Amino acid sequence: MEQPCCDGLIRQLLFNGLKYFALYQFYRPKLMSRKHQIRVVLFDLGGVLVELSGVPTMLAWMSNRVSSEELWKMWLTSPVVRAFETGRATPEWFADQLIVEMGLPVGTPQLLDEFARWPRGLFPGALDLIGRVPQRYTRATLSNSNALHWPRMMEEMQLAEAFDLYFASHLMGKIKPDEEVFQHVTDTLNCAADEVLFLDDSKLNVEAAQAVGMNAVQVKGVTAAEQALIEAGVIEN
Repeated sequence: MEQPCCDGLIRQLLFNGLKYFALYQFYRPKLMSRKHQIRVVLFDLGGVLVELSGVPTMLAWMSNRVSSEELWKMWLTSPVVRAFETGRATPEWFADQLIVEMGLPVGTPQLLDEFARWPRGLFPGALDLIGRVPQRYTRATLSNSNALHWPRMMEEMQLAEAFDLYFASHLMGKIKPDEEVFQHVTDTLNCAADEVLFLDDSKLNVEAAQAVGMNAVQVKGVTAAEQALIEAGVIEN
C-alpha cells in the first residue's frame, strides 16, 4: 500500500540530484577559473626573452658528449654554477672551478670572455610582448643570473624598466629549481602559487614550479611565450 509513496520519494530525490548536478556542471568552469585566476605573470629571461649563445659554446667545448637537455641539467645542479649564481663566488673562482668540474679545454680568461657575451640580445618582440601584458597583472621576472650577465640585460637590453618586480638569483641568494625560490616569490608578491603564470625554457625549472602549485609552462622564445599568454587568457591574439 505504501509503494506509490516510496516511488514518488525516489523520483523526487533523483530529480533533485539531477538538478543539482546540472547546476554544478554549469558553475564548475566559473569556480575553477576563480580558483586559478592569474594575478602574476612571471618571466624567465634567458631563452625566453633573451637569446643565449652559451649552450652551443659549451657543447662544442665538451665535444658534444652530452645533449643540450643534459647540459642544462648539469648546469642547474652544478655546485660551482649555483655558488656563482647565488652571489657567493667571484667570476674568477667560478671560471677556474667550472673548467675543472666540466673538463673544459679553455683557460680562465677565455671562459670569462665568452661567458660574459652569452646573452646576445633580446629576441625580436620581447619588450613589446611584456608591454602587452595588461597592467592588472603584476609583471615580474625570475632569473638565474650573475654579476656578469645581469647588468647587460638590465642596461644594454633595456629591461630595467620593463617589469614591476625583479627576482635575480645572485641578488636573492636563492636559485631555480629550488622550492625556496618559488616560495620567496609568492611571499614577496603576497599571492598563492596558483595565481602565478610562470614561463621558463627549462623543463627542470618548470617541473619544480608546478610541484609548488604554479601554472608553469615551458617555452622557448617570444613566439612560444606569446602563445602561452594567449592560451592562459592573459593577452589577446
